[in-house]
Amino acid sequence: MLKRMMVLSMVMITVATLSAEELALKAEIPLADLELLDVSGEKTTLAGVKGDEGLVVIFSCNTCPWVRAWEDRYVELAATYQDRGIGFIALNSNSASRDRGESYADMQQYAEDKGYNFSYAVDEGSRLATAFGATRTPHVFIFNGEGRLVYRGAIDDNARNPDKVEQAYAALACEALLGGREPVAASTKALGCSIKYSD
Repeated sequence: MLKRMMVLSMVMITVATLSAEELALKAEIPLADLELLDVSGEKTTLAGVKGDEGLVVIFSCNTCPWVRAWEDRYVELAATYQDRGIGFIALNSNSASRDRGESYADMQQYAEDKGYNFSYAVDEGSRLATAFGATRTPHVFIFNGEGRLVYRGAIDDNARNPDKVEQAYAALACEALLGGREPVAASTKALGCSIKYSD
């Protein structure tokens, strides 16, 4: 009986892993033309946000402590790289928590309070999160100028203390793009709160 339960548990873990498999490196931007409602009130798409040199997509939210620890670095990254041709967008995929701090109005207020200098849009029904295999907030995906995935994972290696960051993964990936190189670290573990998918 115990053996049967262990096998069943292994199967369930495997199925869960497969269903949440991250987008493969070098894959094209999923659902690039899907219209998204930005906090500005305008409609946007990933294709529209992408710059000539690439695109940074961050699955984010308003309520996760991990996001709050890292979000100042969103603003710094956008300020550094948007003017250099890398588009930047954060997506709120917490469809099951729209009535608990993740509504569109909450997003608008949050973006204003935090000084977001990039697009912040609703991922209705978590369609993009599903297509990307995103599981955490924050979860970063960076695409090159051809729209191919070159990095996925965490922003850097120290959420709690920006002064003690040793590997600024996302910034290093952006620098690699601008230098015509592949990022040295192409995939890292995304740390954060689970995305609240609706049933």
